[in-house]
Order: sequence, then structure tokens, then C-alpha cells
Amino acid sequence: MQTLEFFVSAPGKVILHGEHSVVHGQVALAVSLNLRTFLQLQSTSSGEVHINLPNIDTFLSWEITALQSLLAGCKAEQGGLKELDADLLKRLREFTRISEDSTDTRSMAVLAFLYMYLSVFAESLASITVSVWSELPTGAGLGSSAAYNVCLSAALLSARGNISNPLTPQQESARWSKEEMELINRWAFMGEKIIHGNPSGVDNAVGTWGGFLRYHAGNISPLSWVPVLRILLTNTKVPRSTKVLVSGVKDKINKFPSVLKPVLESVSAVSCVCEQTLTEMAERGPSAEHYNILEELIDINQHHLNVMGVGHSSLDTLCRVTLARGLHSKLTGAGGGGCGITLLRPETDTSVIQSTVEELKACGFDCWETSIGAPGVQQHSSAALSQHILKILSSY
Repeated sequence: MQTLEFFVSAPGKVILHGEHSVVHGQVALAVSLNLRTFLQLQSTSSGEVHINLPNIDTFLSWEITALQSLLAGCKAEQGGLKELDADLLKRLREFTRISEDSTDTRSMAVLAFLYMYLSVFAESLASITVSVWSELPTGAGLGSSAAYNVCLSAALLSARGNISNPLTPQQESARWSKEEMELINRWAFMGEKIIHGNPSGVDNAVGTWGGFLRYHAGNISPLSWVPVLRILLTNTKVPRSTKVLVSGVKDKINKFPSVLKPVLESVSAVSCVCEQTLTEMAERGPSAEHYNILEELIDINQHHLNVMGVGHSSLDTLCRVTLARGLHSKLTGAGGGGCGITLLRPETDTSVIQSTVEELKACGFDCWETSIGAPGVQQHSSAALSQHILKILSSY
């Protein structure tokens, strides 16, 4: 492999409408969040592989000779994309001493990195240093693990030569071809399987393609020509278990099928009306009426989610604080705390936004003004990144 250095980034994600519909075959809309994960890959001559994860204060290195021994005698063919190589994954767990029931963020990130690195570079392991830092909080339902896996996939495949390095000297940022993006997405999905076991594939698809995606009965399709929308993103910092919340919704459906199934169908209908509205905004230009519709849909969906039992007093506080200023909010993700989004209209006054953020922070929440509908995975030149990000990526 030639000496190289490059930078990759991928966005996080929010569910605009259809939380919990994903598990029940209904329509959901997922959208990229313009808070990004950044990766720097450098080739070295050290005879070692390094991973630097400043978000979780982790720097690890392994000798290539030790990693080569893990590949020797593996029964499954390396580089397969249909199923995880159970033999290699077992060897990696033994090598790293990460137990099968571990859900620790650091452990899962390391395991996903080593699996993808060994699978992509199986024929000739290369000395590289990979540094990954994210603007996304971990464990908040914002697709931080998927953005991480998409960045790893794009960087490792580029370094190995499986896909191109699309950036030219005249560009600051560039994207890969459709076929290459599909390969990036498939490898990122493998990383998601390592971390989450049985993911839907929505998060890595959003991180790869960006923009808005429609999910229905296992099929994921991007929406074309959608608008970028300004939002407030609020993290209530209330911990919750996605597994427990999903299980609770299933229990309610089983207990009250005649009540809850129509609710899920209505959530799906909200997603479809939202999709139609976004398409009109893209084709004709956004209007005040379009924003009125989106705000009504947000309120309706939030009431749906409370009926399904995934609301929380912290999310009620978010909705109350923002509605007092004429802004409309809903949860995103599994609910039970976690994060919520607030739609900002183009004419929303800066003072209104500032006072809203201040009050939400006074409630103990984290709050950012950002946007949704951002580009998917990209390769960057160093000039495209801020000095702050470059400093963090080079912190070890």
C-alpha cells in the first residue's frame, strides 16, 4: 500500500417519523443529522496497527504478526459480506478478551474495527493508524455507531484499493460512485451486526447515503431532492434501554391489538404524508403551509408515541418549553428519555432560538442548533476540516 493520509466523515441520524414502526413493518422516515463522525487514516511503516478513539479516551495498538496469526486457519473465507465470519469473531473476542455478552462502547468499537480491518486486508495486513472522533454523543439513539462503521468501511476499503479515492487536488470534499457507496454500506452493516446483533440497516444506510430515507418492511430507499431543515436537537440525558422499550411496545400490542395496531397504522400514515410534503417542498420550494403541515405531523406523532408508552416526563418538558415559544418537538429514537428534535422555521427569530436553548439547558439538557438532510459519507482534504477537529484527531 502506498503511503497515504486522508480524512472521511459520515453523519448521524434521527428518525423523523415512525419510531417503533420499523420493527412492525410500517413506513418510517429516517434522516441524516448534520453532526458528523470524522476519521483520519495514515499509513505507517511501524509494523503495527493503531486505533485512536478520543471520544472514549482509547488508544490501542497491535503487532501485525500477532494479528496475522488470528487469520491462519480460519475456516470461513475472508471478505464475505453475507454473514459474519463466526470463527474470526470468536478468535477476536478471545484475542481482545471481550466477552460475548459485552455491550461496552469501547469494546464493541474495537471489535468492529479489528474485524473489518482483518477482513478487508486479509491477504496483506498493512501498518496503519486510524483516528476517529465524533460530534455525536454515544448511546443517545443518534446513529453514532453507524457513523463510526461507515467511516471505517469507507477508509479501509479506500486504503486497500477496493474502492477509489475520489478526492482530486482541486476539491475539498468528494463522494464515491453509487456502486462504491453500496459496498461501503454493506461493510458498515457488518460492523453494525457486530455491535448490535440484529440491526435494521437503517442507521448505516443513512450514514452512507445521507439525506432522507424511507424504510418499509425491510426495504430502504432514498428520497430524492429533499430540503435541508433546521432543527434544535435536545439530549435529555435520561438513560434508557432500547431493548426494554421495544419489548414494552410489543407487549402493549399483544395486550391491546385492536387499540395499538391502528395507532401504528396512523404513525405510518404520518410518515407517508410527511414524505409527500417534503417532496412538494423540494419540487415547488418550501412555503409557510408546508411548515404548518410538518409541525402538525410532529405534534400528532408525539401523541402517538405517548399512547405507545415510550414517552417520558423529560420529553414532555421539552415539548412544553418549545411550544411556549411556538416551536414543535417530538422524540427521536426509542423514547423513554434520550433525544428529541424541534423544527425551526426559516423565519424563527434568533432570540427565540437562544432563549429556548438556554431554558432547555437550565432543565439539565444538552441542546444544539443543527440541521437534517445532510450529505452522507464523504472524503475530505485536511483544508476542509477545522483546526479543532484536526487537533483532536492528532491528539495521540
